[in-house]
Amino acid sequence: MQARKNNAVTLGEGGLDLGFPDGSSGYFNYFWLRDNCPTSFDPVTRERSYDLFAEPEAPVAAEACLDGEELEVLWCSGHRSRYPLDVLASYRSGKPRADVAHLPRRAWYAGHYKDMPRFTLAELKTDPAKRKDWIEAILVEGVALVTGLPDTPEALEETASLAGHVRPSFFGKVFEVYTHINPTNTAYTAAALELHTDLPSEDFAPGVQYLHCRANSVEGGNSIFVDAVAVAEDFRRAHPEDFALLAETEVPFYCEHDSFDMRARQRVIELDRDGEVEGVTISQHIADVFDLPQSFLDRYYPAFFRFGQALRDPKYVMRFRLNAGECICFDNHRVVHGREAYTASSGERHLRGCYTDRGELRSAYRVLSGGSRFSG
Repeated sequence: MQARKNNAVTLGEGGLDLGFPDGSSGYFNYFWLRDNCPTSFDPVTRERSYDLFAEPEAPVAAEACLDGEELEVLWCSGHRSRYPLDVLASYRSGKPRADVAHLPRRAWYAGHYKDMPRFTLAELKTDPAKRKDWIEAILVEGVALVTGLPDTPEALEETASLAGHVRPSFFGKVFEVYTHINPTNTAYTAAALELHTDLPSEDFAPGVQYLHCRANSVEGGNSIFVDAVAVAEDFRRAHPEDFALLAETEVPFYCEHDSFDMRARQRVIELDRDGEVEGVTISQHIADVFDLPQSFLDRYYPAFFRFGQALRDPKYVMRFRLNAGECICFDNHRVVHGREAYTASSGERHLRGCYTDRGELRSAYRVLSGGSRFSG
């Protein structure tokens, strides 16, 4: 088939070349164009209703031309499609679709507590703009504080539901952090809890964690938070070979007791699609025996050791007291957290916790930001 030119459109065998009014150009594959005709999507469900696989043969354009701000294509099948030029322009580079929830992360250090974004539960429930700011804070800084929660079992899930559905773990839908008689986790004792991320023994560890403080009158027990993005990016610059080992190697984690035996493999440093640090996965108390070649561990363990020590550097460690009525909300893949030891007999300390997924957090932010491609 020879290429045919019609105004600013040149038809080829597998696609067409389009000249835009601003003088730029782009190539568009026929399969892609037919599959993404605006009529291919159901306006109610917003899902693709067109079935490309039901076509008897590959789609081919019979005619195509510019009509104002749209490209009009007449297919050999007889179907006619119209595409807004601004939509075509946004896809011609082959890069991922723009995402308002893909926000740059802002690193923080030991003195961040005074600057931590704070919101009241009442305003999050009634003000969509405040709710958007709260979710943005978790996406950008990884942590935010919500105050004004009532001392009820429902308050935690009411807060978390503003950002997504509560996601059960193998501990259940929610968990209670206080001193247990027969603890199945170090968190359920009065002992110090070293810096960690939660539940790396699950294939997909929970994304966002919420801890509602219902009581805290004990001596000690301050919360310890660290921004792993700040630590890991500094670590990359100081120890690039160690960084690569931790970002490329999967190590085992476990959580085992009478009624469960969870196992998964994770990378200690997590990178996003752009190669930037999006978080870490680390937990000394449920790290399994590293089942890697001993000669490889000659390199891996020193890197692991140096990174663990970096997480404890005072310049990164934020210490604060979580008070009754407050809920700390944070990215479980980014914020490494722990707790100082406390004296159990000195008062009461009770935290109630749950999780939601990071995908739902980004979803909520996109909805609150508006601009859906189906709007208007």
